[in-house]
Amino acid sequence: MSAPSTPQDAHDAPHEVDAIEAIVPYIPFVLPLAGGVLMFLLAFIAVFMA
Repeated sequence: MSAPSTPQDAHDAPHEVDAIEAIVPYIPFVLPLAGGVLMFLLAFIAVFMA
């Protein structure tokens, strides 16, 4: 795909959304949630095995 010739064309041209860039804003919510679930599962296993 060729580059737009003028700045106006560059502004109007649709851009591709990168999958990683789409996920980055959710990281502060997903990481603590995943950590909490992991800690709960590990505690559940420890209590169940005891």
